[in-house]
Amino acid sequence: MTDEDTTSPRHAVVVGGGLAGVTAALRLADAGLRVTLLENRPRLGGLAFSFRRGELTVDNGQHVYLRCCTAYRWFLDRVDGARLAPLQHRLDVPVLDIAHPGGPRLGRLRRTALPVPLHLAASLATYPHLSLAERAAVGRAAFALKGLDPADPALDGIDFATWLGRHGQSGRTIEALWDLVGVATLNALAPNASMGLAAMVFKTGLLSEPGAADIGWAHVPLGELHDTLARKALDSAGVRTELRTRVSALTRTADGRWNVTAGAERLDADAVVLAVPQRETHALLPEGALDNPDRLLDIGTAPILNIHVIYDRTVLRRPFFAALGTPVQWVFDRTHASGLRDGQYLALSQSAAEDEIDTPVSALRERYLPELERLLPATRGAEVRDFFVTRERTATFAPTPGVGRLRPAARTRAPGLYLAGSWTATGWPATMEGAVRSGFSAAAAALTTLGRPHEHPLKEAA
Repeated sequence: MTDEDTTSPRHAVVVGGGLAGVTAALRLADAGLRVTLLENRPRLGGLAFSFRRGELTVDNGQHVYLRCCTAYRWFLDRVDGARLAPLQHRLDVPVLDIAHPGGPRLGRLRRTALPVPLHLAASLATYPHLSLAERAAVGRAAFALKGLDPADPALDGIDFATWLGRHGQSGRTIEALWDLVGVATLNALAPNASMGLAAMVFKTGLLSEPGAADIGWAHVPLGELHDTLARKALDSAGVRTELRTRVSALTRTADGRWNVTAGAERLDADAVVLAVPQRETHALLPEGALDNPDRLLDIGTAPILNIHVIYDRTVLRRPFFAALGTPVQWVFDRTHASGLRDGQYLALSQSAAEDEIDTPVSALRERYLPELERLLPATRGAEVRDFFVTRERTATFAPTPGVGRLRPAARTRAPGLYLAGSWTATGWPATMEGAVRSGFSAAAAALTTLGRPHEHPLKEAA
């Protein structure tokens, strides 16, 4: 029997039902393989999911993507969800500074249709949160950034703050511009972020093409995209999906195939994709699969804290804004997406939240409700109907300097075994984009080994 015998297609097992695993499963199934997807949780979607709270559907945290996130946009198209997570027509980010000596001041980061870098010139020239000298320095740093290669190993070894300091960026500039964007995309402040990953974010998002940084977000619960529609796409592709199924062992069989122990079931496979977090991957890896498997344990994690506040009235008339001069980072209106019919639901996304991830809800309430009153005067007479917190202690891998050398490629030393997950060597930080790209890489490696023809789904990487 040959690899191309369509009467008995090769079997691939994907372990993990996050974006990386779902992507890998879809790509393998689309290429004609028989695919089984195993997920320990009762749902798909990994750490970008929804849950019910009373009559509301709540996302565990706010997730956005950019127009340059071509892999995640492929995912949305593949599950027929693009219309449910539209992009801005043009980048427009309101930035409210409430610590200005003259009182609260609103600025905007927005683009025009002019070519790069002129597309941001007008916005930067009028950005009120920086001095004229600081704005000029930003332009010089952006020019230097444009000439960098994010894949240069030397950049991975230094932190973003050091590079910014060398290029004339003041502490205020870092706070009001570089960290404003970086904390949301890297889940780290500049001193704790690899310059290589920062260069990837800023060069790709702001300096590649005019519309690259236009923001998109789900106008429905994330679970509708990453679980309901993803499951429908998997079913249509012929993927067997098993939830609440924990994989406990991987072993190589005498004929060079794989045996996957999942609960009481044992599955034989020609290819296995491990699309689970790095520590879980480390526990499942057979001996010899990586040169130094303990390096996976050196890839740290970083938390994200999400604060959810429901008011009895409308207090914000924008879909979102970013804040300065306050612990609050980004605020999003999730009223419609959650199904709330009366009042308004705001979600505060607090990245790099190491200092607050374990803070009691009562203390967070005492801290953040007054901050919202400072930011949004309309909240001062409003009733808080609900206040709750979601915590993702291991939301992303930590993008610290040197992390690049720790991230493994999709292909392991064990034939037929592949790795996926945003923590693998995608070149991207821990984003939905990175997760989908890792699924592409793992599936492509498996299909190449099995001799199955395939094309990369992204034109620029074909």
